[in-house]
Amino acid sequence: PRICPADDIDVDDFSNAVPDDVFEKIVALIRVSTPYTGMIMSTRESQSMRERGLALGISQISGGSRTSVGGYKEEEKPEDNTAQFDRSDTRTLDEIVNWLLDLGYVPSFCTACYRAGRTGDRFMALAKSGQIHNCCQPNALMTLNEYIMDYGDEKTKAHGSKVIEQQLENIKNDLVKDKAKAYIAQMKDGERDFRF
Repeated sequence: PRICPADDIDVDDFSNAVPDDVFEKIVALIRVSTPYTGMIMSTRESQSMRERGLALGISQISGGSRTSVGGYKEEEKPEDNTAQFDRSDTRTLDEIVNWLLDLGYVPSFCTACYRAGRTGDRFMALAKSGQIHNCCQPNALMTLNEYIMDYGDEKTKAHGSKVIEQQLENIKNDLVKDKAKAYIAQMKDGERDFRF
């Protein structure tokens, strides 16, 4: 995280604060030097910075974040003022999902690798061989489908369904493609939590 405005903090008091252009270079350098590293950009950054970050190699962004104590349990109220820090990107999760779809990205809610123990050297072996796409691509599409079915508004459902249909055809492994299509079909009957 960069030094950002917060209660009792003026960014101008910090001569070593990282400006946007330098921050972009840092993101690009990390991506080039460590291509398998996940990089997360939070809602503390603006929509425009997050868009530029995604183009440079940010692999994960948050959406609809709440920073107040108990913020996910109860709706945040402006008068409560318990936020730990200010957010620059205050859009809802659904707005973020639509934005990513508009930009040509496939929003993924996948946690399969962690749940399957594909971390560390097990993950790296799949990543370096290029076989991870047989997990990531279908898992991204399936978790996006779960999201749009359970939480998306009508616009998100229409937009997301179209992207999923198109992206399923981009899966090169026919066995993976057919299995992903079958799982997505089963979701219409209320089944959930499929993963590769």
